[in-house]
Amino acid sequence: MNCLKESTFCQPRVHTVWSALSRILLPDSVLPQEDAATITDSLKKQKKGRKGHPSEEETAKNLRNFVEVVIDGSLMSSSHDRKHLAFDILLNLVPKVPASLIAHTLSYKLVHCLVDVLSTKDSWLYKIAENFLQKLSDWVKDDDVRRVGVVMALQRHINGKFDIVTRTKTVKNLMAEFQTEPGCMLFIQSLTSMFVDEGTVSDEPSDQSQTTDENSELGSTEDRDTVSPAGNVEYLKSWVIESIPGVLKHLKLEPEAKFRVQKEILKFLAVQGLFTASLGSEVTSFELQEKFRWPKAAASSALCGMCIEQLQSVLASNQKGEGLRASLNSNEQNDLGSFFIRFFCTLRSIPSVSLFRALSDDDKSALEKLQETENMLSREERSTDPSVEVHKLHALRYLLIQLLLQVLLRPGEFAEAASELSICCKKVLSSADAQDSSGEDEVNGDGTPELMDVLVDTLLSLLPQSSAPLRSAIEQVFKYFCSEITDDGLRRMIRVIKKDLTPPRHATVESEDESDDEQDEDFLDIEEDEDAEYAEDTDMDKTVDNDEITDDSEAAVAVAENNREVAENSDEESDEGMDDEAMFRMDTYLARIFKERKNQSGGSGPETAQSQLVLFKLRVLSLLEIYLHENPGKSQVVTVFSNLAQAYVRLQNAESSGQLGERIWVILQKKYLRQRNIPRATMSSC
Repeated sequence: MNCLKESTFCQPRVHTVWSALSRILLPDSVLPQEDAATITDSLKKQKKGRKGHPSEEETAKNLRNFVEVVIDGSLMSSSHDRKHLAFDILLNLVPKVPASLIAHTLSYKLVHCLVDVLSTKDSWLYKIAENFLQKLSDWVKDDDVRRVGVVMALQRHINGKFDIVTRTKTVKNLMAEFQTEPGCMLFIQSLTSMFVDEGTVSDEPSDQSQTTDENSELGSTEDRDTVSPAGNVEYLKSWVIESIPGVLKHLKLEPEAKFRVQKEILKFLAVQGLFTASLGSEVTSFELQEKFRWPKAAASSALCGMCIEQLQSVLASNQKGEGLRASLNSNEQNDLGSFFIRFFCTLRSIPSVSLFRALSDDDKSALEKLQETENMLSREERSTDPSVEVHKLHALRYLLIQLLLQVLLRPGEFAEAASELSICCKKVLSSADAQDSSGEDEVNGDGTPELMDVLVDTLLSLLPQSSAPLRSAIEQVFKYFCSEITDDGLRRMIRVIKKDLTPPRHATVESEDESDDEQDEDFLDIEEDEDAEYAEDTDMDKTVDNDEITDDSEAAVAVAENNREVAENSDEESDEGMDDEAMFRMDTYLARIFKERKNQSGGSGPETAQSQLVLFKLRVLSLLEIYLHENPGKSQVVTVFSNLAQAYVRLQNAESSGQLGERIWVILQKKYLRQRNIPRATMSSC
């Protein structure tokens, strides 16, 4: 071994003895057989142990011993020159390595040496390590099996932080190159095994003396703490949760193939995020003919929450894409929402499987109602010919599914809304049956106004505490029902936009009982950064184009007159026409915003309350924007624009326009002012 170490002084740098050793270690006949067998076996749902040929087993053993003794034990624990030699030897060896042995070739000490070197650009070995990674990436470029092996080795040994510590995009770029269904499936299965099998996480002690000498650059103290294998297993699992749905981001497959990949992703997220096994860590479902596994140590509530959030995002993306097309074709097998509900109900029915958290009676009842209602809508959707009604049913179904996940994510907050939404869905079904049986366009009596009032109330009550996917589902429902909205529903939405934090004139009994301290301390649980990003994403790119609103000369007059009066009548306008019932509903919306957060620390002043109200207004404003886009010819459009103009002028006069004022201005400019050449300065001076 000592003689081999001295070969760093020979020319060429990689002495011919290393090439001879590589031919002995890895005969050329091993490679094609191993790669083909690996990708075939990994995609079989019923995995069986494959009996390898003796020569293959011996080859694997010899390679492991070579890496352990020569690369890790001798070269990696020595000087810069010998580390350089180790990288060169591996570049000569890697092209012949079977995919199943990549993890042994890219060993713990090698990966940590790469991290140490790449974390500091001034390192003597930086260019060598960078070249090694580049050639490694080129080697796996056209081979999904090798790509999976490299990604798993890099991330496993560094607890999922290779890109973060090295400040590169190596893993991210490798993951973006998965473009085939077999490659995606293999990657998902490998990530699942990493998540479930605790033994795959490297627990080898960090010994810098074994990977560096006294002249090596170790990187910053922060970086060394970050890569410590003593902890951060939680971070590795969180990376797995984020990475599994991440394969869909750049994936371009046929709808059928993409749907199969989505199902695998959904099954992982649902199993690990929603359920736990009460007897052992492995359960077989005879109905699904699959075996499901969980980590021996139960996943934390934070990881389960991450799984649910990713589930919501996958379903929301599907609803915008292939999901609706599948629904219109009445093909339940390609509807990801229907698949999820069936999968959820099947796992929940297994005696040895339970939800990851205990639920109250109200939340349990809410789950049952949501499942039952979704089942009713699904049957109706499949039996209905493609039409606007199918869009309505499809949107309602996905809102129910998102709400079901929200109940599990944040128990105790959505049971009432789930009950109200179930009632609305049943009324939609009964209204459709009444129309079919009577042949009339409208439901007799005042059924439609009552339905829309309840639906608008329910949607508005969900907005303050909703996640981005849930808000997307709310907007989809509103889009297909907004043509039926009543004047009272529009007035309530406009009042939210114009509402201030000042106490209302006609305080209700509930608001009088509420103390000032409670109003100051109760706030909505919203992440402002997420909402700001979401507001940009939903700035009507999805729903608003350059459609022209029917020109109406009276509208321009109405806007001008209302703008001149707004300064004098601003206090009266916000409460004008509000009866006790309307005021009670307004207090209900605001109560959602100031919902008590017992464990909240800091940020409980009026400014925070105002920011939460602004976020709620932005969400309601998105619904109004949808209404304006979907109903350009209705007479109520003039009233909506007039009130938005009033709200804008009030914000300008108060010198507190901010994001809300800019958003209102965009709507006015897109849909009204630009057509009439009304300049912004004129609006501000009214």
